[in-house]
Amino acid sequence: MLDTFKSISLSHKTAPLRVRELIALNEDEAKRLMLRLRDFFGLSDLLVVSTCNRTEVYYAFEQDLNAEIARLLLIEKGLTDMDQYLPYFQFFNAHSDAVQHLFEVCVGLHSQVVGDMQIPNQVKQAYQWSADLDMAGPFLHRLMHTIFFTNKRVAQETAFRDGAASVSYAAVDLIDELVGDNQNPNVLVIGLGEIGADVCMNLEARNMKNITLCNRTQAKTEALAQKHGFRIADFANLTDEIRRADVIVSSVMRDEPLITPALLKELTVLTYKYFIDLSVPRSVDAAVEQIPGVLVYNIDHIRNRADEALNQRLAAIPQVEAIVAQAVAEFGDWSKEMVVSPTINKLKNALEQIRRDEIARHLKHLTPDESEKVDKITRGIMQKIIKLPVLQLKAACKRGEAETLIDVLNDLFDLEKQPADEYKHTH
Repeated sequence: MLDTFKSISLSHKTAPLRVRELIALNEDEAKRLMLRLRDFFGLSDLLVVSTCNRTEVYYAFEQDLNAEIARLLLIEKGLTDMDQYLPYFQFFNAHSDAVQHLFEVCVGLHSQVVGDMQIPNQVKQAYQWSADLDMAGPFLHRLMHTIFFTNKRVAQETAFRDGAASVSYAAVDLIDELVGDNQNPNVLVIGLGEIGADVCMNLEARNMKNITLCNRTQAKTEALAQKHGFRIADFANLTDEIRRADVIVSSVMRDEPLITPALLKELTVLTYKYFIDLSVPRSVDAAVEQIPGVLVYNIDHIRNRADEALNQRLAAIPQVEAIVAQAVAEFGDWSKEMVVSPTINKLKNALEQIRRDEIARHLKHLTPDESEKVDKITRGIMQKIIKLPVLQLKAACKRGEAETLIDVLNDLFDLEKQPADEYKHTH
Protein backbone atom coordinates (compact mmCIF):
# COMPACT_ATOMS: atom_id res chain seq x y z
CA MET A 1 0.00 0.00 0.00
CA LEU A 2 1.04 3.61 -0.56
CA ASP A 3 -0.28 4.48 2.88
CA THR A 4 3.20 5.31 4.15
CA PHE A 5 3.57 9.07 4.65
CA LYS A 6 4.77 10.21 8.09
CA SER A 7 6.37 13.25 9.68
CA ILE A 8 8.03 14.81 12.72
CA SER A 9 7.41 18.43 13.68
CA LEU A 10 8.96 20.89 16.11
CA SER A 11 7.25 24.30 15.94
CA HIS A 12 6.31 27.45 17.84
CA LYS A 13 3.29 25.46 19.09
CA THR A 14 5.46 22.81 20.77
CA ALA A 15 8.79 24.50 21.57
CA PRO A 16 10.07 27.89 22.83
CA LEU A 17 12.26 30.07 20.63
CA ARG A 18 15.52 29.05 22.39
CA VAL A 19 14.85 25.38 21.46
CA ARG A 20 13.69 26.21 17.92
CA GLU A 21 16.90 28.18 17.33
CA LEU A 22 19.04 25.21 18.42
CA ILE A 23 17.29 22.80 16.05
CA ALA A 24 16.75 25.03 12.97
CA LEU A 25 18.61 23.87 9.84
CA ASN A 26 20.20 25.99 7.14
CA GLU A 27 20.30 24.70 3.55
CA ASP A 28 23.60 22.81 3.93
CA GLU A 29 22.49 21.18 7.20
CA ALA A 30 19.10 20.22 5.74
CA LYS A 31 20.73 18.59 2.70
CA ARG A 32 23.28 16.79 4.89
CA LEU A 33 20.44 15.40 7.05
CA MET A 34 18.56 14.27 3.90
CA LEU A 35 21.61 12.41 2.59
CA ARG A 36 22.14 10.84 6.00
CA LEU A 37 18.50 9.65 6.08
CA ARG A 38 18.81 8.22 2.56
CA ASP A 39 21.99 6.34 3.50
CA PHE A 40 20.59 5.03 6.79
CA PHE A 41 17.06 4.09 5.75
CA GLY A 42 16.94 4.17 1.94
CA LEU A 43 14.30 6.93 1.91
CA SER A 44 13.29 8.26 -1.52
CA ASP A 45 10.36 10.65 -0.86
CA LEU A 46 11.76 13.16 1.63
CA LEU A 47 11.02 16.80 2.50
CA VAL A 48 12.84 18.84 5.16
CA VAL A 49 11.23 22.19 6.06
CA SER A 50 13.10 24.52 8.42
CA THR A 51 12.12 28.12 9.28
CA CYS A 52 12.46 30.27 12.40
CA ASN A 53 9.10 28.89 13.56
CA ARG A 54 9.35 25.21 12.62
CA THR A 55 11.65 22.34 11.70
CA GLU A 56 9.87 19.36 10.13
CA VAL A 57 10.78 16.18 8.27
CA TYR A 58 8.25 14.44 5.98
CA TYR A 59 8.96 11.05 4.42
CA ALA A 60 7.32 8.00 2.86
CA PHE A 61 8.33 4.64 4.33
CA GLU A 62 6.62 1.41 5.43
CA GLN A 63 8.04 1.48 8.96
CA ASP A 64 7.60 4.26 11.50
CA LEU A 65 11.00 5.98 11.76
CA ASN A 66 9.80 9.11 13.58
CA ALA A 67 11.77 8.60 16.80
CA GLU A 68 14.93 7.57 14.90
CA ILE A 69 14.71 10.60 12.59
CA ALA A 70 14.21 12.97 15.55
CA ARG A 71 17.30 11.45 17.25
CA LEU A 72 19.36 11.71 14.07
CA LEU A 73 18.34 15.37 13.68
CA LEU A 74 19.42 16.10 17.27
CA ILE A 75 22.76 14.33 16.72
CA GLU A 76 23.32 16.37 13.53
CA LYS A 77 22.81 19.54 15.60
CA GLY A 78 25.19 18.29 18.33
CA LEU A 79 22.38 17.95 20.91
CA THR A 80 23.26 14.69 22.64
CA ASP A 81 20.87 15.09 25.60
CA MET A 82 18.02 13.37 23.70
CA ASP A 83 15.59 13.13 26.60
CA GLN A 84 15.67 16.90 27.05
CA TYR A 85 14.66 17.68 23.45
CA LEU A 86 12.53 14.74 22.21
CA PRO A 87 9.40 15.88 24.15
CA TYR A 88 9.31 19.06 22.02
CA PHE A 89 8.63 17.00 18.88
CA GLN A 90 5.20 16.09 17.58
CA PHE A 91 5.05 12.78 15.68
CA PHE A 92 2.55 12.10 12.88
CA ASN A 93 2.52 8.31 12.47
CA ALA A 94 -0.65 8.01 10.37
CA HIS A 95 -0.43 8.73 6.63
CA SER A 96 -3.61 10.85 6.55
CA ASP A 97 -2.50 12.93 9.58
CA ALA A 98 0.91 13.70 8.03
CA VAL A 99 -0.68 14.68 4.68
CA GLN A 100 -3.29 16.86 6.42
CA HIS A 101 -0.61 18.53 8.57
CA LEU A 102 1.58 19.41 5.56
CA PHE A 103 -1.41 20.93 3.72
CA GLU A 104 -2.34 23.02 6.79
CA VAL A 105 1.25 24.19 7.36
CA CYS A 106 1.66 25.15 3.69
CA VAL A 107 -1.46 27.29 3.47
CA GLY A 108 -0.56 29.11 6.70
CA LEU A 109 -3.15 27.65 9.11
CA HIS A 110 -0.38 26.84 11.64
CA SER A 111 1.74 29.96 11.14
CA GLN A 112 2.47 32.22 14.11
CA VAL A 113 0.75 34.95 12.09
CA VAL A 114 -2.25 33.12 10.60
CA GLY A 115 -2.15 33.11 6.79
CA ASP A 116 1.53 34.03 6.67
CA MET A 117 2.64 34.34 3.05
CA GLN A 118 6.25 33.33 3.64
CA ILE A 119 5.61 29.65 4.39
CA PRO A 120 4.57 28.63 0.82
CA ASN A 121 7.89 30.01 -0.48
CA GLN A 122 9.86 28.27 2.29
CA VAL A 123 8.19 24.94 1.46
CA LYS A 124 8.88 25.48 -2.26
CA GLN A 125 12.53 25.94 -1.37
CA ALA A 126 12.52 22.71 0.69
CA TYR A 127 10.90 20.87 -2.24
CA GLN A 128 13.68 22.24 -4.51
CA TRP A 129 16.27 20.71 -2.14
CA SER A 130 14.49 17.33 -2.45
CA ALA A 131 14.45 17.60 -6.24
CA ASP A 132 18.15 18.65 -6.31
CA LEU A 133 19.12 15.54 -4.34
CA ASP A 134 16.82 13.30 -6.42
CA MET A 135 14.76 12.55 -3.28
CA ALA A 136 11.33 13.47 -4.61
CA GLY A 137 9.47 10.51 -6.09
CA PRO A 138 6.10 10.50 -7.93
CA PHE A 139 4.23 10.63 -4.59
CA LEU A 140 5.99 13.77 -3.31
CA HIS A 141 5.84 15.49 -6.71
CA ARG A 142 2.09 14.97 -6.91
CA LEU A 143 1.58 15.99 -3.25
CA MET A 144 3.57 19.23 -3.62
CA HIS A 145 1.86 20.27 -6.85
CA THR A 146 -1.55 19.60 -5.28
CA ILE A 147 -0.52 21.80 -2.33
CA PHE A 148 0.70 24.63 -4.60
CA PHE A 149 -2.59 24.53 -6.49
CA THR A 150 -4.50 24.59 -3.17
CA ASN A 151 -2.46 27.62 -2.09
CA LYS A 152 -3.42 29.42 -5.28
CA ARG A 153 -7.09 28.68 -4.60
CA VAL A 154 -6.79 29.99 -1.02
CA ALA A 155 -5.22 33.24 -2.30
CA GLN A 156 -7.81 33.71 -5.06
CA GLU A 157 -11.00 32.58 -3.32
CA THR A 158 -10.61 33.77 0.29
CA ALA A 159 -9.47 36.80 2.36
CA PHE A 160 -6.94 34.58 4.16
CA ARG A 161 -3.92 36.28 2.59
CA ASP A 162 -5.31 39.83 2.81
CA GLY A 163 -3.91 42.62 4.93
CA ALA A 164 -0.99 42.91 7.31
CA ALA A 165 -1.70 40.63 10.25
CA SER A 166 1.55 41.05 12.23
CA VAL A 167 2.78 44.25 13.86
CA SER A 168 6.05 44.30 11.87
CA TYR A 169 4.28 43.50 8.60
CA ALA A 170 1.62 46.13 9.33
CA ALA A 171 4.37 48.70 10.01
CA VAL A 172 6.00 48.01 6.62
CA ASP A 173 2.57 48.04 4.97
CA LEU A 174 2.01 51.50 6.46
CA ILE A 175 5.41 52.72 5.17
CA ASP A 176 4.38 51.57 1.70
CA GLU A 177 1.13 53.50 2.03
CA LEU A 178 2.75 56.70 3.39
CA VAL A 179 5.58 56.96 0.84
CA GLY A 180 3.85 55.28 -2.08
CA ASP A 181 5.01 57.98 -4.54
CA ASN A 182 8.60 57.79 -3.32
CA GLN A 183 9.84 54.46 -4.68
CA ASN A 184 13.04 54.48 -2.62
CA PRO A 185 12.38 56.12 0.74
CA ASN A 186 15.21 56.37 3.27
CA VAL A 187 14.10 54.18 6.18
CA LEU A 188 15.91 54.23 9.52
CA VAL A 189 15.29 51.26 11.84
CA ILE A 190 16.24 51.95 15.48
CA GLY A 191 16.32 48.95 17.84
CA LEU A 192 16.87 45.44 16.53
CA GLY A 193 15.06 43.18 18.97
CA GLU A 194 12.56 40.59 17.71
CA ILE A 195 10.18 43.21 16.23
CA GLY A 196 13.01 45.28 14.71
CA ALA A 197 14.51 42.15 13.11
CA ASP A 198 11.05 41.23 11.76
CA VAL A 199 10.67 44.73 10.30
CA CYS A 200 14.01 44.25 8.49
CA MET A 201 12.82 40.95 7.03
CA ASN A 202 9.58 42.54 5.78
CA LEU A 203 11.41 45.57 4.34
CA GLU A 204 13.68 43.25 2.35
CA ALA A 205 10.64 41.23 1.17
CA ARG A 206 9.17 44.52 -0.20
CA ASN A 207 12.44 45.14 -2.03
CA MET A 208 13.12 48.42 -0.23
CA LYS A 209 16.78 49.33 -0.73
CA ASN A 210 17.64 52.49 1.25
CA ILE A 211 17.50 51.00 4.74
CA THR A 212 19.77 52.05 7.61
CA LEU A 213 20.09 50.13 10.88
CA CYS A 214 20.90 51.76 14.19
CA ASN A 215 21.28 49.83 17.43
CA ARG A 216 23.32 50.04 20.64
CA THR A 217 24.64 46.48 20.17
CA GLN A 218 27.00 46.61 17.20
CA ALA A 219 27.30 42.82 16.66
CA LYS A 220 23.54 42.43 16.16
CA THR A 221 23.48 45.40 13.76
CA GLU A 222 26.32 43.96 11.68
CA ALA A 223 24.72 40.50 11.49
CA LEU A 224 21.34 41.88 10.30
CA ALA A 225 22.94 44.40 7.93
CA GLN A 226 24.98 41.63 6.33
CA LYS A 227 21.99 39.31 6.08
CA HIS A 228 19.78 41.88 4.31
CA GLY A 229 22.39 44.10 2.63
CA PHE A 230 21.44 47.21 4.67
CA ARG A 231 23.56 50.19 5.77
CA ILE A 232 24.79 50.61 9.38
CA ALA A 233 24.66 53.88 11.32
CA ASP A 234 26.48 54.80 14.52
CA PHE A 235 24.12 55.29 17.47
CA ALA A 236 26.11 58.46 18.38
CA ASN A 237 24.95 60.05 15.09
CA LEU A 238 21.25 59.41 15.72
CA THR A 239 20.11 63.04 15.14
CA ASP A 240 21.91 63.22 11.77
CA GLU A 241 20.44 59.86 10.75
CA ILE A 242 16.91 61.00 11.66
CA ARG A 243 17.50 64.17 9.61
CA ARG A 244 18.31 62.17 6.43
CA ALA A 245 15.53 59.59 6.88
CA ASP A 246 12.02 59.82 5.41
CA VAL A 247 10.67 57.16 7.77
CA ILE A 248 11.93 56.25 11.24
CA VAL A 249 10.84 52.93 12.75
CA SER A 250 11.67 52.71 16.45
CA SER A 251 11.37 49.57 18.59
CA VAL A 252 13.79 50.23 21.45
CA MET A 253 13.29 48.94 24.98
CA ARG A 254 13.66 51.76 27.53
CA ASP A 255 11.58 53.51 30.19
CA GLU A 256 11.84 57.05 28.79
CA PRO A 257 11.22 58.17 25.18
CA LEU A 258 14.40 58.11 23.08
CA ILE A 259 13.16 60.59 20.45
CA THR A 260 12.10 63.88 22.03
CA PRO A 261 11.52 67.47 20.85
CA ALA A 262 14.88 68.33 22.48
CA LEU A 263 16.70 65.73 20.33
CA LEU A 264 15.05 67.17 17.21
CA LYS A 265 15.20 70.87 18.14
CA GLU A 266 17.11 71.89 15.02
CA LEU A 267 15.11 69.63 12.70
CA THR A 268 13.69 71.32 9.60
CA VAL A 269 11.23 69.15 7.70
CA LEU A 270 10.76 70.16 4.07
CA THR A 271 8.12 67.58 3.11
CA TYR A 272 6.97 64.95 5.61
CA LYS A 273 8.82 62.81 8.12
CA TYR A 274 7.09 59.76 9.56
CA PHE A 275 7.87 58.19 12.94
CA ILE A 276 6.50 54.67 13.50
CA ASP A 277 6.82 53.81 17.19
CA LEU A 278 6.60 50.06 17.90
CA SER A 279 7.91 50.31 21.48
CA VAL A 280 6.06 49.71 24.75
CA PRO A 281 6.45 52.03 26.63
CA ARG A 282 6.72 54.61 23.82
CA SER A 283 10.14 55.52 22.50
CA VAL A 284 8.87 58.52 20.49
CA ASP A 285 7.53 61.39 22.59
CA ALA A 286 4.01 62.34 21.40
CA ALA A 287 5.07 66.03 21.51
CA VAL A 288 7.38 65.35 18.53
CA GLU A 289 4.26 65.58 16.34
CA GLN A 290 4.09 69.32 17.07
CA ILE A 291 7.12 69.83 14.79
CA PRO A 292 5.73 70.96 11.41
CA GLY A 293 5.75 68.14 8.84
CA VAL A 294 6.23 65.37 11.43
CA LEU A 295 3.66 62.57 11.83
CA VAL A 296 3.83 59.92 14.57
CA TYR A 297 2.13 56.50 14.45
CA ASN A 298 2.24 54.54 17.70
CA ILE A 299 1.90 50.82 18.48
CA ASP A 300 -1.88 51.06 19.03
CA HIS A 301 -2.38 52.47 15.57
CA ILE A 302 -0.29 49.67 14.05
CA ARG A 303 -1.99 47.01 16.18
CA ASN A 304 -5.43 48.15 15.04
CA ARG A 305 -4.34 47.70 11.43
CA ALA A 306 -2.93 44.26 12.24
CA ASP A 307 -5.99 43.20 14.27
CA GLU A 308 -8.35 44.21 11.49
CA ALA A 309 -6.40 42.12 8.99
CA LEU A 310 -6.12 39.23 11.45
CA ASN A 311 -9.88 39.19 12.08
CA GLN A 312 -10.47 39.09 8.35
CA ARG A 313 -8.13 36.11 8.09
CA LEU A 314 -9.66 34.32 11.06
CA ALA A 315 -13.11 34.74 9.51
CA ALA A 316 -11.77 33.05 6.34
CA ILE A 317 -10.48 29.94 8.18
CA PRO A 318 -13.63 27.76 7.62
CA GLN A 319 -13.45 28.55 3.88
CA VAL A 320 -9.73 27.66 3.81
CA GLU A 321 -10.36 24.42 5.71
CA ALA A 322 -13.06 23.46 3.19
CA ILE A 323 -10.64 24.03 0.26
CA VAL A 324 -7.96 21.98 2.06
CA ALA A 325 -10.43 19.16 2.86
CA GLN A 326 -11.43 18.93 -0.81
CA ALA A 327 -7.77 18.88 -1.95
CA VAL A 328 -6.80 16.27 0.65
CA ALA A 329 -9.72 14.03 -0.42
CA GLU A 330 -8.78 14.30 -4.11
CA PHE A 331 -5.14 13.59 -3.31
CA GLY A 332 -6.27 10.58 -1.22
CA ASP A 333 -8.13 9.16 -4.22
CA TRP A 334 -5.03 9.59 -6.39
CA SER A 335 -2.83 7.93 -3.73
CA LYS A 336 -5.15 4.94 -3.61
CA GLU A 337 -5.13 4.68 -7.40
CA MET A 338 -1.32 4.67 -7.30
CA VAL A 339 -1.59 1.34 -5.47
CA VAL A 340 -3.40 -0.33 -8.37
CA SER A 341 -1.44 1.24 -11.22
CA PRO A 342 1.25 -1.53 -11.23
CA THR A 343 -1.54 -4.15 -11.54
CA ILE A 344 -3.22 -2.18 -14.35
CA ASN A 345 0.12 -1.99 -16.19
CA LYS A 346 0.76 -5.72 -15.68
CA LEU A 347 -2.71 -6.55 -17.03
CA LYS A 348 -2.17 -4.29 -20.06
CA ASN A 349 1.23 -5.94 -20.62
CA ALA A 350 -0.25 -9.47 -20.38
CA LEU A 351 -2.91 -8.63 -23.00
CA GLU A 352 -0.37 -6.76 -25.14
CA GLN A 353 1.92 -9.82 -25.09
CA ILE A 354 -0.93 -12.08 -26.29
CA ARG A 355 -1.81 -9.54 -29.01
CA ARG A 356 1.79 -9.24 -30.25
CA ASP A 357 2.38 -13.01 -30.24
CA GLU A 358 -0.79 -13.61 -32.29
CA ILE A 359 -0.01 -10.86 -34.81
CA ALA A 360 3.58 -12.14 -35.18
CA ARG A 361 2.25 -15.57 -36.24
CA HIS A 362 0.32 -14.05 -39.18
CA LEU A 363 2.60 -11.18 -40.23
CA LYS A 364 4.43 -13.09 -42.97
CA HIS A 365 1.13 -13.62 -44.87
CA LEU A 366 0.09 -9.92 -44.65
CA THR A 367 1.02 -6.84 -46.67
CA PRO A 368 2.33 -3.81 -44.67
CA ASP A 369 -1.05 -2.11 -45.18
CA GLU A 370 -2.97 -5.15 -43.89
CA SER A 371 -0.66 -5.62 -40.90
CA GLU A 372 -1.21 -1.98 -39.94
CA LYS A 373 -4.98 -2.46 -40.06
CA VAL A 374 -4.76 -5.65 -37.99
CA ASP A 375 -2.56 -3.85 -35.45
CA LYS A 376 -5.07 -1.02 -35.17
CA ILE A 377 -8.10 -3.34 -34.84
CA THR A 378 -6.50 -5.63 -32.24
CA ARG A 379 -5.28 -2.68 -30.18
CA GLY A 380 -8.84 -1.26 -30.17
CA ILE A 381 -10.20 -4.65 -29.00
CA MET A 382 -7.61 -4.82 -26.23
CA GLN A 383 -8.46 -1.31 -24.98
CA LYS A 384 -12.16 -2.17 -24.84
CA ILE A 385 -11.47 -5.42 -22.94
CA ILE A 386 -9.30 -3.67 -20.34
CA LYS A 387 -11.60 -0.68 -19.79
CA LEU A 388 -14.01 -2.36 -17.36
CA PRO A 389 -11.38 -4.08 -15.14
CA VAL A 390 -9.57 -0.70 -14.82
CA LEU A 391 -12.77 1.11 -13.83
CA GLN A 392 -13.62 -1.67 -11.36
CA LEU A 393 -10.12 -1.51 -9.85
CA LYS A 394 -10.36 2.26 -9.37
CA ALA A 395 -13.81 1.95 -7.82
CA ALA A 396 -12.54 -0.82 -5.50
CA CYS A 397 -9.74 1.58 -4.49
CA LYS A 398 -12.19 4.20 -3.27
CA ARG A 399 -14.05 1.51 -1.29
CA GLY A 400 -10.74 0.28 0.18
CA GLU A 401 -11.25 -3.18 -1.41
CA ALA A 402 -8.61 -3.07 -4.15
CA GLU A 403 -6.38 -5.80 -2.70
CA THR A 404 -8.93 -8.57 -3.24
CA LEU A 405 -9.44 -7.60 -6.87
CA ILE A 406 -5.65 -7.33 -7.40
CA ASP A 407 -5.25 -10.92 -6.11
CA VAL A 408 -8.03 -12.21 -8.42
CA LEU A 409 -6.51 -10.50 -11.49
CA ASN A 410 -3.03 -11.78 -10.58
CA ASP A 411 -4.38 -15.36 -10.44
CA LEU A 412 -6.55 -15.11 -13.58
CA PHE A 413 -3.85 -13.66 -15.81
CA ASP A 414 -0.74 -14.96 -14.03
CA LEU A 415 0.47 -11.36 -13.67
CA GLU A 416 3.43 -12.08 -11.37
CA LYS A 417 5.59 -12.74 -14.46
CA GLN A 418 4.68 -9.41 -16.06
CA PRO A 419 6.74 -6.19 -15.75
CA ALA A 420 4.95 -3.34 -13.93
CA ASP A 421 6.18 -0.73 -16.44
CA GLU A 422 3.94 0.12 -19.36
CA TYR A 423 4.86 -1.10 -22.84
CA LYS A 424 5.76 1.74 -25.17
CA HIS A 425 4.08 1.38 -28.57
CA THR A 426 6.38 1.89 -31.49
CA HIS A 427 3.61 3.19 -33.76
